[in-house]
Formats: sequence, C-alpha cells, structure tokens
Amino acid sequence: MASSSDRTAVPEPCSNFWMLASHQPELAKLGARAESYFSEDPNTCLLKLRQFAELLAQTVAAQVGEYTSASEEQVKLLRRLESAGHLTREVAQVFHEVRRLGNSANHKLAGTHSDALSGLKLARQLAVWYHRCTVDRDFKPGAFIPPLPPRESTDSLKAELARLQQVLEETARQAAEHKESLAEVRQRLEQSLADQESWRRLAEESEQSKAELAASLQELQTESLADTRRMSEAARAFSRATEVIDIDEATTRSLIDQQLRDAGWEADSVSLRHSLGCRPQKGRNMAIAEWPTSEGRADYVLFCGLMPVATVEAKKKNKDVSAALKQAKRYSRDFVLTDDMTAPPGQPWGRDGEYKIPFGFSTNGRPYLKQIEHKSGIWFIDMRRPTNHGRALVAWYTPEGLSELLKLNEAAAEEKLTQEPFTYDLKLRDYQIRAIKDIEAAIASGRREMLVAMATGTGKTKTAIALIYRLLKTRRFRRVLFVVDRFALGDQAGRDFKSTRMEDLRTFADTFGLKELGDIVPDKDTCVHIATIQGLIKRTLYSDEPPPVDQYDCIIVDECHRGYLLDRDLSDTELEFRDQQDYISKYRRVLEYFDAVKIGLTATPALHTTQIFGQPVTRYTYREAVIDEVLIDHEPPINILTRLARDGIVWAAGAAVGVYNPVASRVDYFNTPDEIKLEVDEFNKKVITENFNRAVCKELAKELDPSLPGKTLIFCATDSHADLVVTILKEELAARYCEIDDDAVEKITAAADKPLELILKYKNEQLPKIAVTVDLLTTGIDVPEIVNLVFIRRVNSRILYEQMLGRATRRCDHIGKEVFRIYDAVGIYDALQEVTDMHPVVVNPKITFGQLLNEIKSANNPDLVALARDQFIAKLQRKKRHLTEQQAATFEEIVGQTPEEFIRELRR
Repeated sequence: MASSSDRTAVPEPCSNFWMLASHQPELAKLGARAESYFSEDPNTCLLKLRQFAELLAQTVAAQVGEYTSASEEQVKLLRRLESAGHLTREVAQVFHEVRRLGNSANHKLAGTHSDALSGLKLARQLAVWYHRCTVDRDFKPGAFIPPLPPRESTDSLKAELARLQQVLEETARQAAEHKESLAEVRQRLEQSLADQESWRRLAEESEQSKAELAASLQELQTESLADTRRMSEAARAFSRATEVIDIDEATTRSLIDQQLRDAGWEADSVSLRHSLGCRPQKGRNMAIAEWPTSEGRADYVLFCGLMPVATVEAKKKNKDVSAALKQAKRYSRDFVLTDDMTAPPGQPWGRDGEYKIPFGFSTNGRPYLKQIEHKSGIWFIDMRRPTNHGRALVAWYTPEGLSELLKLNEAAAEEKLTQEPFTYDLKLRDYQIRAIKDIEAAIASGRREMLVAMATGTGKTKTAIALIYRLLKTRRFRRVLFVVDRFALGDQAGRDFKSTRMEDLRTFADTFGLKELGDIVPDKDTCVHIATIQGLIKRTLYSDEPPPVDQYDCIIVDECHRGYLLDRDLSDTELEFRDQQDYISKYRRVLEYFDAVKIGLTATPALHTTQIFGQPVTRYTYREAVIDEVLIDHEPPINILTRLARDGIVWAAGAAVGVYNPVASRVDYFNTPDEIKLEVDEFNKKVITENFNRAVCKELAKELDPSLPGKTLIFCATDSHADLVVTILKEELAARYCEIDDDAVEKITAAADKPLELILKYKNEQLPKIAVTVDLLTTGIDVPEIVNLVFIRRVNSRILYEQMLGRATRRCDHIGKEVFRIYDAVGIYDALQEVTDMHPVVVNPKITFGQLLNEIKSANNPDLVALARDQFIAKLQRKKRHLTEQQAATFEEIVGQTPEEFIRELRR
C-alpha cells in the first residue's frame, strides 16, 4: 500500500470519484456517470450508484478470495464479506443503504433529488474507503463536489446544495492561500462540472459487458489466490480500515430517517418538521423533527397518534451515544403537552414527577457494535422508573412495540409475582421453586441477562414452563421466545408446552397460545414462540425484513452452552457456518439483536456462557440431585482395554485446566477452558478400524444382553464409524445370543433415514435397545431407560462430555434402575476426571453402610464427614426404592425412623 508521500500524481478532481481513475477506472466511470444524471434524472443516478456499489463489492471480494460469480445477489455478498471480517459493520451499513436506494429506484421507480444526493455522498465515502484501503491509507479527499442543481428543486435541496458549494469554495480558498488564486480554482471547478458530460460519454463508449467484467473479476481473484500473501494483505487492509466513513450531518439525518421508517415510523427530517407546521395526527405514527421544548429543540419526538411516546437526541456529533440520553431526558422534562394531545397514561414519571414522555432515545447513526457499545447503536431508556438505566439497541422500537411497552407496569407485575402461589397442576420440586424465585428476584433487581445451571435430567424445561407461565400471567412480560438449537429439541419443547397442565386442567398452550417451529411467521397475538437458533439467525441477520427488536421482551435459551460445541451432526441447521467462531459470533449477535431479558438454561455452565448470561443466579448440581434422589448415580467405568486406550491423552502445551478435589467433591469449572486439546481428531481417525471395533464389540456383547431391561447408547467418532459398529455389534450379539432382531441395534445420526422418528422409537418403543450415534443424541434427549453408555470416541469439550453422561442420569424405577454404567474403550473417563464434577457420589460401590457410618463418626475433617454422609445417603436412596413394606418396617424398628426420616436427619 502506498503512502501519501510516494503516490503518483493524480489528475485534478472533476468528479467525487476521481481518486479511483488510476487504479479502478470502471468504478470511477460509474460514479461520474451517476453524477451526470443527478440534475435531470435522479432515478437513473440511483441505479448507477447501485451498480457502482455492486461492482465495488465484487472487486473487494475478488481481492480477498471471496468472489464467486457476478450473478450472486449483492445482499448475500455483502453479508459474506461482513461475516468474514472484510467489511466493518459501519462500512457494510453504507453499502446496504446505497443498495436500498438503488433497489427502491429500480423496483418502485422512486428516487428524489434528495435521495440521489444522499446516495452520491454515501458512494463517495465508499470510494474514499476503498482508496485508503488499497492505495493510500493517508488519503485526504477534500470537500464533496456538489452536482449540477436541477432546474426545479425544493427549498431544502437548494439550501443543502448551496451549503455544499460553500464548503467546497471554502476548501478551495484555503488551498489557494498556499498554491494559487481563488479565481483559478473556481475556473477549474466550473470546468470540472462541464467535464461531467465528457465523463458520461466516455463511460458509455468504454463500458464493459457483464461477461467481460465478470471475467476480469475472476482473473483478479485467480491472481490473488495464486499470491496468498497479497490476498492476506488485502484482507487485513479492509478489516483494519476503521474511522474511514465520515458522513456529514445531513446524510446522518437521512440514515436515521430511513432507520425510523424501517421500524414503522413516518420520518423525514426535511419535510416532517415542527417549523413547517407538522403536527401529530390520529392514526399516524410520526417522528416529527425539531420539536421545540422550553429548553431547546428535540431532534425528534415520536407520536403514536396524538400521544407523544419518546424523545430523541440524534446528531452526528454524539460521539458518546449513551451520555446523550441525558438530552433526551431533558426534552421529556421540558416537553409541553397541549390540549390537542393525548397524555401518556401514568405520567408524569421520575422521582419528582418531572418527565412528561416515558421513553428516550439517542443515536449518532452508527450501527451497533459491542466493542464500542457506548459510541454506537441506538440507546434507549424507560424513564418511568428512576432505577431504569439506558441500554444499547441495534434498531429502533416500532410504534406497536412502544405502545405495548407503555401498557406494561413492571413494578405492579413484580409485586404480583411475590404473591403468586405455586399451587399448579404441574407439581414442582423444592429446588425448581427455589430456582424460579431466584430468577424472578434477579429480574426484579434489574438484571437483563442471567444463567440457570441445573443438572441434566432435573427438569429445566419444566422449570422454564412454570417460570414463563408466571411471568405472562402477572404481565411482567408480554411475549416470550423459547430458543433451541435443533429441530428435535424444538419438537420436544412444543410437546411439553402443549401437554403440561397448569391450572384448572388447562395446558400452557391452551392458556397463552404457542407458535412452534413449523409456524414460519410468528404472530403478535401468541405469547410464546419456539425457534431454533439457526432459524433465528436466518430471520434476523440474513433477511431484508428482519423482525423488530421489540418482538420479544424475554428470551429463554435452552441448552445455552450449545453455541460453544463443535457439533458435526447438526444437519438440521438452516445455515452453513464457516467455523465454530463464526457460529459463536452469530449466536451472540442474534441474542443481542432483540431488546429482551435473556435467560440461559444449561447443565454445564462454561466461561464463554457466562460472558453472555453472567454468573448463574441459581444452581442445582448433579451431586445434589443424586443425593435428593432426583437423578441416579453411576459407577466407575468398565474399561475395555485396547492399545489405543493405553496410549493416553496429550494435553496441549500451556493448557489451563481445573483440578478436581476428591475430598470436597468440586471443581472450579468456570475457569476451565471449553476446548481441551487432546489430539482428539487424530485419535478418532484411528478408532475407525475393523479390528479395533471388532474387539470392542466382542466385549460389549458379553455385557449387553438385549433381552434384559434397559437401553444402551454408543458414541462413535463419525457417521461411517457408526455404520461399522452397528454391523459388527449385530454380528457379535447374534454369535453370542443365537439370534438378534435387526431393529435391536439402530444407527441414529443426522444421516440416518428419518432421524426424528428413530429418536421417538428409541424413547417410546421396546426397539431399538441399542442406539449408535455421533452427536445427535448428546443433549436434550430424554430416554430414562438408558442404563449403559459406551464411548468409542474422544471429545475435546468438557461440556460435550458432561452432556453425554447426562443421557443416562434419569431415574427409571419401573425397570429397577439403580445406577448407570459406563463402558470406556478409549480412556476418555480417566482423561477428563480432572475437569468435570460429574463424579460418582458412591465412589466405591462395594463399601458397606457400616464402613460409611464409621467414617462419619470417626473422621475429623468436615469435608471427609460430608463425603461419607453423601455416600451413605446415596446408597440408602438406591435401596429404599426397592424396599418391601416388611423391609421398610424392619428398618424403622431397628433405626427408630423411616428411611425418609433417617435421610432427612442425616442431611441436617
């Protein structure tokens, strides 16, 4: 990239796109041609600007190796470039606005001179950005050259063109002080305007065909791909380019006007101004600009009909957007309600009743970016409660959203929650009630992100349904989104909402309505929607008409850790992600998109999860659940010894891991990295050999009698590995038990035929008894009959490993399930013991009650006493499930208490 000192001489400017002439002449010609059409035909001007932006985006794509074809839709290309980091969000916003103006001109035959002028300014900023990225990072373009004015124009357009001309002449005057006289500069500027017609003719004569242009771009990409270093440098230049979009005040207002219109407001800061006589009207949702208050003019006041609902501070110079909310609050305080207006219900607000309008906004037009949160986005504050704080939004509230928000009374709803009983048809356990109360208290304290950590199998979904019911019943929220990350989990959640009876034998869905995964367009009347995270990403980040940011005021993310798992089996995703970081980035962006309280549900909280949802507000661990007899314990693994299993696992250099404390039975897993480098990929390639799997399946056949109650889940490395295991295991079972039903062993992966139906069969029917999977059954699948887990693969995630163990933790008394067993053919159990807290409560299954009682009585270390006590309780919980009445009576006669009373006493 050249610096300003060594660049070659450039011609004198006769177009706002002159800087591109030396290295991108086709772009320069398109820009100049757009200028030439401005005066007589603003519609064609906008069409040419759209072509300019399309060609520029394709050129960038070719230079960074992202170009596919000239037929790719502009919007898809821009999103790919932004997702890959080649366009900053601010640059992408300008591209999209030029595209939108061009589309409107093309499809609606629209386009005013004001639109065309805004388009020229924006396109010129793109030209400057590209020139700085590729030629001269210190390039200073000078003032914008205003196009020839039309014969007839509005007063506002005349004023803006005159202002631009004045800025240009002032710039020229300053330059003349150092170089030449003002007269010479003016003469050259006049010549430049005349030259625009020459540019137009030149563009028409030399414009390439689309096929030739596509070939040139393809050749450019081929050259870039052949020179990896050059392509990488180009990519870095585009990604580093910050603070290069410098939009003036008028264009900033134009962008904000469009953002408001996109949200459903009538907005035009040029024509819909108070000084021009614009006033609120019934049936219209208007953003009226420059509204006077006793202490200055509000940039906008938003009206729903005759009711003022929000004040807005919207200026380019608002570098600290969050701090500018003070001005929006001042406008609310100083606003004067007239007799022809409708006062918002409940006003005035604030400690001293100083606010007349309930909501305030602040923006500088820049798109929201988390890294510069206080200097970007649209900041919003609800002034009805003094304890409310401002927060950043990615888009504007709609008129309907503000109207619905105005109807909600958070303080009254929170008071109702404290009085709402838990006497539902749905029977909740004590720990579930405690979790709900903890969440409601966190919401009342003002928290907008929170994490709920409950062990797999302890009823997170049931807890969530009861929580949502309470929040909707008391009107704390109006619409809740329940997010899952695969269709199977969404289908299961839908069945739970439709079957769970809450009060008077009415189901949840009967009371509040439900929109499930198959309901593509969510409506405004239903209170609960279910969506996959992939579908939500598609609907918000990949749509020209995304949902409003106020569509939901509460989002509950089930299995929220899933955004951090590299899951090869997610065939039901609706989008392709470049890599895991791309998935995580979009996962976070889609949650940030909605202005809603976010509640994450997980059994395996992790460091990255807490960065989104914060530390858990409530926790219920696997150990507590075993002791409470909610879940069942597991025994130390049965190792199937092979040479691969004996090779061990190599930790990556410098890897930081938590260390399990066997005395205290805990591990600080918030500081544990989710990705544990174990050379997993290389290891899993080695397990796909017939000899290895034959040896493993032969041992499994000795243990897994298909005629016995209980089911088995086998984890394989790949889909082809699962096919191999199914075939060999059937052969070994048939050899040992004479015959085996072909449906007894079934592969259940995303590649299987109708995997959702197979999951339901595995859950509800006698066959299959043995399921062989990769990742599809690692989370969210509830099959209580699973008594055996088999590992023939390794994983590099503590979270994924714990989710796998969680498939077998559920109680199943009707088959006499006391514990579940782990068959480990790859040494995964021992390798991950130091980074998980899912350990057996009863460490030694052979230890007797007498031995444990002696340890309780004799141990001096409180932690050892607690460990022995927990083991005693867990063993007794197992046994008491199967005590006959006579045995229970004998126990009471000897101990003096029933087993339940004795356990409660021990726990105290």
